[in-house]
Amino acid sequence: MSDSFTGDWFGPRGQGAGRPGGGLWEAMDQLRDMFEQKVMTPRMSRGDVRTAVLTVLADRPMHGYQIISEIEERSGGTWKPSPGSVYPTLQLLADEGLITAEESNGRKTYSLTEAGRAEVGSTEGRSAPWEAPGRKDAARATVLPRAGAKLAQAAAQVATSGSPEQVQQAVEVLDEARRKLYSILAQD
Repeated sequence: MSDSFTGDWFGPRGQGAGRPGGGLWEAMDQLRDMFEQKVMTPRMSRGDVRTAVLTVLADRPMHGYQIISEIEERSGGTWKPSPGSVYPTLQLLADEGLITAEESNGRKTYSLTEAGRAEVGSTEGRSAPWEAPGRKDAARATVLPRAGAKLAQAAAQVATSGSPEQVQQAVEVLDEARRKLYSILAQD
């Protein structure tokens, strides 16, 4: 572990100085950031973004945020393309004549053209980028650590904002959760 994780996590240190559990809160932020960069953010190629956008638009017209959310949902949460990759892809697909954009209520809604439908049809039988070999295993491998990171973040929040009674309740909940997790492994 790096030096940033050593020392008194619960004492005043760095930006968390002066608030209870400030050192712990900073450590959790660092741990979450490292986890998200290395485990939760698989890199996809630009061609995968293109294929994914065409695939989700084959079902129904959507605006950009819906496209991003739909890809995230279909990938089981393991891939959420950034707006910085989706919107240029949408522009490229429009330039190629594969999609059209219709503005309504200040939002552009994108839909496939006949050429776009033909493009999607030509890739039928191939798996979507989120279904590629190894992607489902990657999704399964990140679900539990992600849940653990969210739990740790909630515990850190209780440590910094909760009353002594709330902190004690949180400790009891976490102890019970730990026991239950070990009992899962003990089952056969």
